[in-house]
Amino acid sequence: MGRLFGTDGVRGVANADLTAELALGLSVAAAHVLAEAGTFAGHRPTAVVGRDPRASGEFLEAAVVAGLASAGVDVLRVGVLPTPAVAYLTGALGADLGVMLSASHNAMPDNGIKFFARGGHKLADELEDRIERVYEQHRTGEPWERPTGAGVGRVRTYKEGFDKYVAHLIGVLPNRLDGLKVVLDEAHGAAARVSPEAFTRAGAEVVTIGAEPDGLNINDGCGSTHLDLLKAAVVEHGADLGVAHDGDADRCLAVDAQGNEVDGDQILAVLALAMREAGTLRGDAVVGTVMSNLGFKLAMEREGLQLVQTGVGDRYVLESMKEHGYALGGEQSGHVIILDHATTGDGTLTGLMLAARVAATGRTLADLAGVMERLPQVLVNVPDVDKSRVSTSAELTAAVTEAERELGSTGRVLLRSSGTEPLVRVMVEAADIDQARSVAGRLADVVKSALG
Repeated sequence: MGRLFGTDGVRGVANADLTAELALGLSVAAAHVLAEAGTFAGHRPTAVVGRDPRASGEFLEAAVVAGLASAGVDVLRVGVLPTPAVAYLTGALGADLGVMLSASHNAMPDNGIKFFARGGHKLADELEDRIERVYEQHRTGEPWERPTGAGVGRVRTYKEGFDKYVAHLIGVLPNRLDGLKVVLDEAHGAAARVSPEAFTRAGAEVVTIGAEPDGLNINDGCGSTHLDLLKAAVVEHGADLGVAHDGDADRCLAVDAQGNEVDGDQILAVLALAMREAGTLRGDAVVGTVMSNLGFKLAMEREGLQLVQTGVGDRYVLESMKEHGYALGGEQSGHVIILDHATTGDGTLTGLMLAARVAATGRTLADLAGVMERLPQVLVNVPDVDKSRVSTSAELTAAVTEAERELGSTGRVLLRSSGTEPLVRVMVEAADIDQARSVAGRLADVVKSALG
C-alpha cells in the first residue's frame, strides 16, 4: 500500500479513492493513536469533527463519527465550518483530536480527511505514519479491543462552535473596521456564514458573493483560485477591498479598490510591517517558501526584516515557525499563518487583519501592498526526464550558473522536481518578463537535453 497521507491529509475522489470504509478505518486508527494518551490518563477522549459543504462530506462525516465513537471517543459535531475553525475549537475545547473533511481548493468531486492533534496542531509525519500502520493492521484483520456498553463514544452537535470561533476572530483584531466596504468571495465553501458574520461584527459594510453553497458548487469559478468575479464586484460596488477564500477557508487572497490582485506574498509584507510596528513580529522575521517572490525578499531586506525560506507547503512553513519561535509565515497562494492567534492558515483571520491595517492607517490597500514590487515569474514544466539527476548534472549546473549571472541581483532561477511525476519545473524571476521567458525557455531546453 502506498502512503495514504499527502502534504495535507488524505485526499481523493470521494466514494472512489476516499470511501466510507477508508474514512471509518482511518478514524478508528486516529483514535487509537491520537486519543490513547487521554485514555491512559483516565478521561474519556473527545474529538471535534467539521466539514466543508461538499455533498460527499455528508456520508464521509457519518463514517468518521461512526469510527471515532466505535473506538470510544466522544464526538462534537460542529457542522460546516472552516478548517482553521476546527483546529481552533480542538484546542479551545481541550479535545484530544480534530477531524476536518475537505479537499480545500480542489473541485467538488474530491474530498479529504485532515486530522489535528491536541491543541489543534497539524500532525507530524511520524504520527501520520503511526495512523497508517494501525489502519493497515486493522484492515488486514488484526483484532482490536472494541468498547461496549457505556464505553462507546457519545455523539452530539456542538452548535456553539460557530459563535465561539467568530468571537475568537473578533477578539484578536487590533482595531475595528468601521468605515470600510469589503466584498467577500466565499467560494461557496466552509466560510460562507463565518466570514460575513465576522466582518460585519467587526464593523465593515459587507457585500458577499459565492456564499450560497449547495454541496455541488464549491470552488466552481469563484474563490481564491478564480478571482475575476471578485475583481469585478469590488469595482462595481466601489469597495475598499475584496477578500477571497478557498473551499475550506484556510487561504486568503485580496483585491484592491481598482480590482488588482494582492497575493499571499504582498499580504505577508503588509502584515509584517503592521506586526513590527505593534511589536509582535518576533525575530523581525517572516517565514516563506522557496517559491516566495523575489520582490518580497527584496522588500523585506529593504525594511530591515529577514525572509526565512522553507520547502513548498504550509506545513514546512509552520514547522519552521514553531521551531524558531517566529510569529508570521505563509505562501504566495494565500496560506498565511499568524501563530499567536491560529495553529494553521486562517483565511478569515488573515482577511480581517489585512482590512484592520487598511482601517487603522487610512491608506488604500494598493498603497500598502506597494511596499513590494512583485517580479514576474515564469514557470516551465519539463516532462519525461530523470529528475533524480537535477543536482548532479554538470551541464545543468553550468547553465543555471550562467542564467543567474545574466539575471543579476534582481532575478533568480529555481529548479524543482515533481514529487510524483518524472517532471522538472523551471522557475525564473526577473524584472523584465521577456528576459524571464527567454531564460526559462533556454533552461528548459538544457533540462530536456541533460536529463532526457
